[in-house]
Amino acid sequence: MKRIPLIVLLSLLAGFAMAQDYPNKPVRIVVGYAAGGGNDIIVRVMQPEMQKGLGQPVIVENKPGAQSIIAAETVARSAPDGYTLLMGPSGPMTINPATYSKLPYDAQRDFTPISMICEFPLLVTVDAKLPIHSVKELIAYAKANPGKANYASSAGIFQITTEMFNQRTDSKFVMIPYKSSGESVQALISGNVALTIVDPPPATGPLKAGTIRALAVTSSKRHPSWPDLPTMAEAGVPDMEVPVWTAFFAPAKTPPAIVARLQKEIARAVHTAEVRGRFAQMGLDPVGGSSAELGARVRRDIEKWTAVARAANIKND
Repeated sequence: MKRIPLIVLLSLLAGFAMAQDYPNKPVRIVVGYAAGGGNDIIVRVMQPEMQKGLGQPVIVENKPGAQSIIAAETVARSAPDGYTLLMGPSGPMTINPATYSKLPYDAQRDFTPISMICEFPLLVTVDAKLPIHSVKELIAYAKANPGKANYASSAGIFQITTEMFNQRTDSKFVMIPYKSSGESVQALISGNVALTIVDPPPATGPLKAGTIRALAVTSSKRHPSWPDLPTMAEAGVPDMEVPVWTAFFAPAKTPPAIVARLQKEIARAVHTAEVRGRFAQMGLDPVGGSSAELGARVRRDIEKWTAVARAANIKND
């Protein structure tokens, strides 16, 4: 056998020792959006079950702004010891690399994928006070009211999806940025914007209350949580399938044993009755897959969204 260099051997032993004692203090999860946004809601549903499984407090820290770049950079520069994790949705992990020429982090090089939490479609929503009851009427409204045709967005995934909609329908909705999808929904309710394509968690309550109206979903087929909502293709806008996900990531070089422990706890948590029930109420489909599966999904989606961003000439620099 070839001799293992001493420095490599010592590093492996140190990582093994660290993993054997993990966790022995609180685990911090950094969320790149303000409280009340979709990812904030999801992580707080996961929080009690993760605390139970890990036997340590799990602390949620919101670092909103800059399309979650601040949060991602914070975690990328943290110690790879399993005590600082990123709540990493599609936006910062696959959309930002496609729409920014420079980022202070590399979504693949600077992170270790842990596990996907859930997948879900986006909802095309409007203020319930507007006379818009279908995607066809939404397009007509945009063309008849160019000064009022604006949309709320708090992340790259919402922006790129709405710009795809603009491109495919010859609409000209203009973006107004917000710090969370919860704020985007509130902007819709208050009449500050006409449209937001948004993740389900912050929209669920207002939909039930009748203060916003959903027109379609971005999935390839109708979702069981909203069986009466058409897909975008059914609504007359083809090639608008946008499956979205959120996941946990650790800093690069986190010991494999710690990653395995976290992956096991996440997979267990997402399939508990409590979490599955809460997710079902919000139209979220639990996943809990492996680190390798998540890494492969990130690679595929970066390639996909890079092509879309180029075609739509979306540049966020």
